[in-house]
Amino acid sequence: MTEPLSDNTADVIVVGAGPAGSTTAYYLAKAGLDVLLLEKTAFPREKVCGDGLTPRATKQLVAMGIDISEEAGWLRNKGLRIIAGGTRLQLDWPDLASFPDYGLVRKRDDFDEQLARQAQKAGARLYERCNVGAPVVDDRTGRITGVHAKLGEEKRDVTFHAPLVVAADGNSTRLSLAMGLHRREDRPMGVAVRTYFTSPRHDDDYLESWLELWDRRGPQDRLLPGYGWIFGMGDGTSNVGLGVLNTSSSFKDLDWREVLKAWCASMPEDWGYTPDNMTGPIRGAALPMAFNRQPHYTRGLLLVGDAGGLVNPFNGEGIAYAMESGQIAADVIVQAHARATPAQREIALQRYPRVLKDTYGGYYNLGRAFVKLIGNPKVMQIAAQRGLTHPVLMRFTLKMLANLTDPTGGDAMDRIINGLTKVAPKA
Repeated sequence: MTEPLSDNTADVIVVGAGPAGSTTAYYLAKAGLDVLLLEKTAFPREKVCGDGLTPRATKQLVAMGIDISEEAGWLRNKGLRIIAGGTRLQLDWPDLASFPDYGLVRKRDDFDEQLARQAQKAGARLYERCNVGAPVVDDRTGRITGVHAKLGEEKRDVTFHAPLVVAADGNSTRLSLAMGLHRREDRPMGVAVRTYFTSPRHDDDYLESWLELWDRRGPQDRLLPGYGWIFGMGDGTSNVGLGVLNTSSSFKDLDWREVLKAWCASMPEDWGYTPDNMTGPIRGAALPMAFNRQPHYTRGLLLVGDAGGLVNPFNGEGIAYAMESGQIAADVIVQAHARATPAQREIALQRYPRVLKDTYGGYYNLGRAFVKLIGNPKVMQIAAQRGLTHPVLMRFTLKMLANLTDPTGGDAMDRIINGLTKVAPKA
């Protein structure tokens, strides 16, 4: 491993120790680079999330050597239960060579910490309570060469230096904004709101998705653009929430916390989703989708996870793509680090956005088209009512929504989905 020049200098600075940042730091440290991982809060800390992990995210945890056994507190799930149009369909995760056939559930308040500690074990230097402010920019080249931060409870001013910085600081990504990278308005944004209830449904071994989200509070029932979820946590509680897209006219008009309360009130009483059983407040967070901030590399700064808008527009999943983009970014940085001259390093680094576009660009563009369609409640209603009566079509839909296919040697469904993503534009 490279010896640190000083406590405040490294080969790479990673800002944010969520799934994207911790994964990036883990793979960089494992390859022998000196990495600073800067986290503004202290672990454990809460994040708004559905807490349900698909096989895609599970694969990333396995690759990082995380103990995902039930004894270590992970709850496995077999697939997805879809409820809509008065129909209930239970779909197992597909049998694939590329991904496991099970997902996981784990609360975010210690999920992120497990990844950060794994990065530490690999050799990353983690600073908690390190609130990063402005970038340090070289006046001559315009490149980022470090960050200013306030460290510890006393908020001591510190400056960290590195030739490369990774922005893993989430949707608000102050670092990207300070480097002039603004959100693209032509990309969908989602909102997730969720809470926890004590419930007898806590040990459900399927993730449950409600494709019709009804607002029944007015004189007339209204179908909203989005979906609801119920994920059993295995600890006596259920995570109940909803994901909503900004593609409809009702997006700005509604108080989504109130919609969640109304939706919960329509559930069977014996499930326990009542205010008395709520174990915490309703919290919300933005879901930045489909590469909504670009370029993903510029002047020494790489964007990973939510900072680069890597949430899947089909299903609102962010953790798998946060971790995958972290692994891709780390691989590119490791290769660039081994080049002899600044010009050669720059050529290697410019590969990062191209790999992201090749990997996700076509799929995310299909997702953007899908999001526009389901922004129309009538389309959503017809799709839910008619599609659910065709199990083969729904298995295809599950593979498409969860992005679970074998890239080579898969079945006919895999070949169709892979073909569609190849021909779709990669913007």
